[in-house]
Amino acid sequence: MTKGEVQVTAFEANSTLQPPIVRSLELNAENTKNPEQLTMVRKKETRRRNRRKKPMVVRNNTSVQELPEAEELISDVHLSIISNLSLCNGRNSKEVAIPSGTVKTLNKVNGDSGISNATFPRLPFRRLRKKLLILDINGLLADIVSPPPKEHKADTKIARRAVFRRPACRDFLKFCFERFEVGIWSSRSERIATRVIDYLMGDMKHKLLFCWDLSQCTATGFRTLENRHKTLVFKELRRLWEKHDPDLPWEKGEYNESNTLLLDDSPYKSLLNPAYTAVFPHPYKFGDGGDNSLGAGGDLRVYLEELSAAEDVQKFVEKNPFGQRPITENSASWDFYLEVISAMYSLPSSI
Repeated sequence: MTKGEVQVTAFEANSTLQPPIVRSLELNAENTKNPEQLTMVRKKETRRRNRRKKPMVVRNNTSVQELPEAEELISDVHLSIISNLSLCNGRNSKEVAIPSGTVKTLNKVNGDSGISNATFPRLPFRRLRKKLLILDINGLLADIVSPPPKEHKADTKIARRAVFRRPACRDFLKFCFERFEVGIWSSRSERIATRVIDYLMGDMKHKLLFCWDLSQCTATGFRTLENRHKTLVFKELRRLWEKHDPDLPWEKGEYNESNTLLLDDSPYKSLLNPAYTAVFPHPYKFGDGGDNSLGAGGDLRVYLEELSAAEDVQKFVEKNPFGQRPITENSASWDFYLEVISAMYSLPSSI
């Protein structure tokens, strides 16, 4: 209902005539009254009319002329857009979604100000938070090798695997936390991923919005082309966007294609995602002597600096390709991945 409709409805409600039988009885009663009674009736009628007029009230030490009921409701809606920014808090509020795309916040009345919170527009989430950056572990932050190479000393060993931390890894992580909201998504088991993250990140791990592992990946039943012992899985970003895990610290839909980037050295893992929502750096190997991709001035670091300031992730990635190319119909391995997807969704392989 528009403001005009509200005002018209209020006017009609105030000016509605009484049923004829009631008006007739009142007129007959007045005609039978003596002058003294008639004077008293008129005084009562005057007082009744005066009560209909809204008095001046004081809100927050400021005089405000009370409006008719319908107009007052509209005024409070506008007031609440400002007042809710300071009065609304998680302890005494309850959010209820309504079809208009706004959020109705039902709060206790603030006794000091006399202002009650009403419906107000919800600000776009991406204006309040930084973009979401999702980091892989192996090949990006470290090189995890099994069995451990005998000719090279690893930085540490975890579950009979050698872990070589990538140069400038910790400085890169600090940079990421400054510019982005950060999560980890590894295709390793939780047992291994947790220990590797503890080693690579230390206390910084507490800044992560989430830490996902193999159990959140989409299984295919296939093995990878590169390693017949390795399970082929996908990382579907919609699981994050649609908040499949209720513990994720945001509301469903607050992250999407425009503000999310997956960093993974395996392009196939993003096959089920919308185009240009992932970047595939070349994998780090512990034998890469002069690697500085994560360091200040490094190619990946510079790329992410520019992306963090971009308005839209998809548009930026499309215009600024980086690293390995995504898998498409023109890729040499397309027939294999088409078979995988067809088997998953029972599609004909000739599509």
